Amino acid sequence: MRAALWLLALFGVAVAVALFAGNNQGTVTLFWPPYRVDLSLNLVLMLLVGGFALLYAALRGTATLLELPVRARRWRLMQKERAMHAALLDAMAQLLAGRFLRARRAAEAAIAQESALVDARSAVPHRRRLRTLSHMLAAEASHALQDGATRDAHLQTALDGVPERGADAELREGAQLRSARWALDEGDAASALERLSALPVGAARRTLALRARLKAARLDRRTAEALDTARLLAKHHAFSPAAAASIVRSLLLELIEGAHDTAQLQSIWQGLEPAERAMPDVAMQAAQRLAVLGGEPAQVRAWLLPVWERLAEPGASALPEHQALRLIAVLQDNLDGLDGPWLARIEAASQSRPRDARLQYLSAMACLQRELWGKARQLLGQAAPQLADPALRASAWRALAQLAEQRGDTDEALQAWKQAAQVGR
Repeated sequence: MRAALWLLALFGVAVAVALFAGNNQGTVTLFWPPYRVDLSLNLVLMLLVGGFALLYAALRGTATLLELPVRARRWRLMQKERAMHAALLDAMAQLLAGRFLRARRAAEAAIAQESALVDARSAVPHRRRLRTLSHMLAAEASHALQDGATRDAHLQTALDGVPERGADAELREGAQLRSARWALDEGDAASALERLSALPVGAARRTLALRARLKAARLDRRTAEALDTARLLAKHHAFSPAAAASIVRSLLLELIEGAHDTAQLQSIWQGLEPAERAMPDVAMQAAQRLAVLGGEPAQVRAWLLPVWERLAEPGASALPEHQALRLIAVLQDNLDGLDGPWLARIEAASQSRPRDARLQYLSAMACLQRELWGKARQLLGQAAPQLADPALRASAWRALAQLAEQRGDTDEALQAWKQAAQVGR
């Protein structure tokens, strides 16, 4: 369509020129004494147009001729820029392919090309980014080659060339993150944490930085810092819910196990979130540690109350078997000074689930603590043959033997001791 319109316009111009020139009878007379020259007006117009075209062509030709050195210099710089970009891309490809020595050579070639362009006073687009990336690629390859000196030299050059603030601040943050990862690869957790601490606040809260901080803190045995980092990662959904719960639980167990006195342990417990206190493993570990450190049995039972409520739920136990057995064992060891509410809880649980030998056993041990000998003997007699756990069954038979000895029933005591010995084999 456009070509047709141009063709119509050309025909229109041709028709207009023909109409104007065909009936134009005008002349132009030039007087050059003693001569007189008469020229047709059409010829004069043609000469003027031709002269203008010739003059324009001469000026354009002269300008092009004078511009040739500039264009040649520009072409040479363009070739150098292309060589620099090609070297940078080659370094990235070689690094991904695991050919680290070639990657470092290509990155150093890109750095050399960039330096040559700077010496030539050429304005390279994104020069700072290209130079920094080239140094980081060379440092990455040197790290893979275990050449720490060359790696640190390239890293420092890259950091020196990027300001802490500005449009290229992300390059500096990325270089610091990579240096922290290199320190972790070498097992230097202290250096990794130091480099992560140098990051701005916003960059330090990114998922990648938090993952590195978590790994460094765990490696450096900074459990409290690792726990705070794991909580942040869980809030950012950096892990699946199951993985986040597992990591937080393992850190909590490590933190609790590292407590040296009851005051420190209680401070740790108060700093836990409600959901963390309700974790069965965490609550039982804290209770056991408190008992080991000489804490009050009442405090131990108070920490175990949320876990007990899960065990005492009607119907099927809400706790796995190993956790339920551990809870029974911890409560059994901390029944000193058992108060009425706890005794009522235990009795209610055993009555609501009379077929659960574990609850019957714990109720019997609570009765022993309160010196309710008859009821304890009855419950132990029901629970001992049904207990599946060897440790609880042996303990139940030993308690029955001791009760029989108190009554002076030697035959029953010997039979109970025999059963306890057989279970303990």
